[in-house]
Amino acid sequence: ALESNHEIAAFKNSLASHKEDIGIAQSTLMPKLTLEERFLRTNNPTYVFMSKLNQGRFTMQDFDIDSLNDPAPESDFQTSLAVFQPLLAMQAAIGIDMSETAYAAKKEEYFRKQEAVALQVARTYLMAQMAEEYIYVAQKGVEDASEHLRIARVSYKNGLGLYADTLRASTAVTEAEQKLVSAEKNLRVAQRTLGLLLGLEKSIRTNVDDLDITLHDLDHYTRSAEARRDIQSMQFHFENARNNLKLNEAAYIPTLGVCSSYQLNDAEVPFGSDGESWQVFALFKWELFDGAKRRHEKQKAHYQIAETREHLAQLMDAATFQVFEAFLGVDEARKNSELAQSSLATAEEGQRLVRIRYENGLSPLV
Repeated sequence: ALESNHEIAAFKNSLASHKEDIGIAQSTLMPKLTLEERFLRTNNPTYVFMSKLNQGRFTMQDFDIDSLNDPAPESDFQTSLAVFQPLLAMQAAIGIDMSETAYAAKKEEYFRKQEAVALQVARTYLMAQMAEEYIYVAQKGVEDASEHLRIARVSYKNGLGLYADTLRASTAVTEAEQKLVSAEKNLRVAQRTLGLLLGLEKSIRTNVDDLDITLHDLDHYTRSAEARRDIQSMQFHFENARNNLKLNEAAYIPTLGVCSSYQLNDAEVPFGSDGESWQVFALFKWELFDGAKRRHEKQKAHYQIAETREHLAQLMDAATFQVFEAFLGVDEARKNSELAQSSLATAEEGQRLVRIRYENGLSPLV
């Protein structure tokens, strides 16, 4: 099931997609390289002046007033290769930490899903075994009821029994057959469910054997509950809630980067080089006022931290309670098993006594 279960396979792909978020976040600090080709056709005086100058075709005649004020249309193919490298970007750096933490949380959820599926497989396996035992019991019930009906008919035919006994035995046969039909259906459903959990399109038959599960004391499981995968995942979510506060605080810090570009201009062909030029510049950006957006985002982050903290506390309490409830369930099942063994022994003794009485003609149909 851990290899072929469809739900686990889907979760595995989801985990892989979260891992790619780390690379996406890291890319924000990497240099950006851009190649761009533009075409311009205009008679705008400024752009015509600039295009000729960039192409290296500017002459003294272009200073003519009429030419400056009303130039003929010009074409310009502009090729540029630009590189931008951020130097100071606190939000991007925090974003990388958040994506790594989110991936760690998702990984714990993936392991928890594996545990949940493993538990579901074990339960379904036991259900299939129980269903198979029910079929055996139902078959015996049909056999016993059919024998009772045969005896009732013989007794009635020979004037030793009542017709009501025949009707009662016939009803018992019908009820026993109904129980057998239900038992067979439950077995097929359990076997098909087990196949689905294994990612197969067929039913799975189980071997009649016991699952070897060791039971420890309650304190052992209570301590282990703190290491549950879903709790670990929630702790990572809590850590990311605090990182989100850092992310909002980083919005008050300015950003810094450097950029350079190499440019070609040509009047006739794309990627031509009538003229060439380069630029190197630095960028400093500091957002001084944003309509109080950052203040509200920071306050929102505080509330989200408190919310996640409560979710974590609730989950830990729930885990402790689930351990306590499950441990009591195991103890209840053990006692019920002992009581069932006692009931079985009593029933077998009662059956033996009734058979003796019946065989000696001291008891009617029972």
